[in-house]
Amino acid sequence: MFEGVFVPHITPFDDEEEINEEMLRDLVHYFADAGLNGLVTLGSNGEFPYLSFEEKLRVLKIVRDESPVPVIAGVAENSTKETIRLAKEAWDIGVDALLIAPPYYFKPDKRELFAHYSRIAYEVEAPILLYNVPKFTTINIDLDVVEKLVEEHSNIVGIKDSSGSIGRIAELVRRVGDKINILAGTADVMYPSWMLGAHGAVVAVANVAPRLCVELYNAFLEKRYERARKLQLMINYLNEVVVKKYNQISAIKEAMRMLGFEVGYPRMPALPLDEKALEDIERALIEIGLL
Repeated sequence: MFEGVFVPHITPFDDEEEINEEMLRDLVHYFADAGLNGLVTLGSNGEFPYLSFEEKLRVLKIVRDESPVPVIAGVAENSTKETIRLAKEAWDIGVDALLIAPPYYFKPDKRELFAHYSRIAYEVEAPILLYNVPKFTTINIDLDVVEKLVEEHSNIVGIKDSSGSIGRIAELVRRVGDKINILAGTADVMYPSWMLGAHGAVVAVANVAPRLCVELYNAFLEKRYERARKLQLMINYLNEVVVKKYNQISAIKEAMRMLGFEVGYPRMPALPLDEKALEDIERALIEIGLL
């Protein structure tokens, strides 16, 4: 179930920074029709830190009701107790799995991080994917912690690794790749990670270029390696512009607006991008062939 390319999709807003439910429904079907293997709702690109508890549940319910493909719910909170509360509510809504990043305010040490995930795994009867995202949390989940969690909890079924380190992904494959699904969390290592034995990817750029990401994965599966190499290079270029160069939520939403999706802007404090950034994004979309 947790193999292939998943989109950590944005949460669309209207002009008042309220959830645009109609556009959210449209996006669910757009991504599914593009051939993606599933959706990750309330991941980093879903602006989960900016949503209230009630808004998170509303977004999850809409996506679950509309989606014909698996839905993984991001349920990261800063306390173990609140994470469990959101996780149970999300599981009751009917999502297929939970994606859980480390607490991102007070930084837990290795012992505390193991205890955090262990308590959640004991109390929530749902498949769980760890979310290693040092870009936002400043925590690179220790590989020993990952391995111990996998050994002790059968419902920990995967990890999204957004470290951007192909060496770390290789070590994850070596140590736990026969026990859980390993998903690349940064677009520029998709193809290399799959060649090493990773099982898929959850990548922000799939918001903007879902069909390109699907084509890359299919080329890999079909052993059309030269085509896969060329697609990876195209995606890398787009990823540099819409994910790495600017505020990624602002850039992704601007790119989607250029492609005809009225997804609004991110919630403040994020701001719209300047003209130079918009020109960069438009140029990248044209060069990739999306505009």
